[in-house]
Amino acid sequence: MGESVAEATITNWLKQVGETIEADEAVLEIATDKVDSEVPSEVSGVLVEQLFQINDLVQVGQTIAIIETEGGAVAESVVANAVPEEVVAIEKSIELAKEAVLAPVDFTESDKFLSPLVKNIAKEEGVSVVELQTISGTGKEGRITKVDILEYIKNRGNQPKVVATPSLMVDTVSSVSPTPVATKAAPVSVNGGDEIVEMDRMRKLISGYMVASVQTSAHVQSFIEVDVTNIVKWRDRVKTAFEKREGEKLTFTPIFMEAVAKALKDFPGMNISVDGDFIIKKKNINLGMAAALPNGNLIVPVIKNADQLNLVGMAKAVNDLGNRAKAGKLKPDDTQGGTYTVTNVGTFGSVFGTPIINQPQVGILALGAIRKVPAVIETPEGDFIGIRQKMFLSHSYDHRVVDGALGGSFVKRVAEYLEAFDPNRDF
Repeated sequence: MGESVAEATITNWLKQVGETIEADEAVLEIATDKVDSEVPSEVSGVLVEQLFQINDLVQVGQTIAIIETEGGAVAESVVANAVPEEVVAIEKSIELAKEAVLAPVDFTESDKFLSPLVKNIAKEEGVSVVELQTISGTGKEGRITKVDILEYIKNRGNQPKVVATPSLMVDTVSSVSPTPVATKAAPVSVNGGDEIVEMDRMRKLISGYMVASVQTSAHVQSFIEVDVTNIVKWRDRVKTAFEKREGEKLTFTPIFMEAVAKALKDFPGMNISVDGDFIIKKKNINLGMAAALPNGNLIVPVIKNADQLNLVGMAKAVNDLGNRAKAGKLKPDDTQGGTYTVTNVGTFGSVFGTPIINQPQVGILALGAIRKVPAVIETPEGDFIGIRQKMFLSHSYDHRVVDGALGGSFVKRVAEYLEAFDPNRDF
């Protein structure tokens, strides 16, 4: 799933126990905090066991299902050729793995959500339900992670022993139970003619991200108008030859992304993130590319090491991520690791916009619509009025760590790269 993805939630089993699975056939669907995707099987065989249920949160690297293949004889021959000590070690490892994964556990008395991994560790280490209630989880929504329980076990000898007596259990559970949250009832149409539709999972996530970003960052905007006449003329001239040679359509997006990547190298203070009171200076320039999905939702796939790509490479990356986003084929790692984001509001005719920062980044650039406008043209013979292709760049940045001088200079540098575009360049 990629180095930056640590866990995912199972949203649907596409194959049930007893069903035959072909290699590369999707077995289940999972969801991370940003993207949904399918998990294909690496082998052909029969699904004999599902180790997790729908809505279970699983860690990357955990066994989630067992598939029986037809390679049993081959596996036996490999073991038979090993020396006796190795055979014993292998068999013991297999038995321990089966016990760790398949052993039944009963933690139903716990008010906390406990992942199968945490339950297995607790069972093996003899951690009671009462003790689990006292552990402060650092995971999502206060969940206990592997690190939390291992840290608790490590320091267990220095803590007062918790005895699971009935009275103590009641007191302990009641003292750590979360305060009940009043869930808002579904609205009711007063006149009976309004349609009430609940947000889907992705829209709820987007809603949460947007509100959290506004509450976290001090948003401020800078706007600048850019003459992109040379870019428009160049693209009109080479787009057919580009598609014929590269097999890719040439849009304006990769040209703009190229300029943004150059500007980020000039102003590394924009290629940072914020973690509490600390600033993290990013080594790589990974450009997020906001993309609208067919269902109206939004996703931000990431072009990794964008500054190392030439225009052809950038065009291929933009088209690949855009096409897979629309088809719902993005992988979890495709949306991770972004250091700066670009969104094209001009696609929908907007002249400019005030985009919300994609946390924990500190800036986002909105590309406005390209329009033909009358403009003053300066020449050695004097000033003239002519028709030029212009657009607005809207830069939102986090005023906690980015002041106007940096935020304004950065977007000005992007504009300078675009206006200095060589109309005679090759692609």
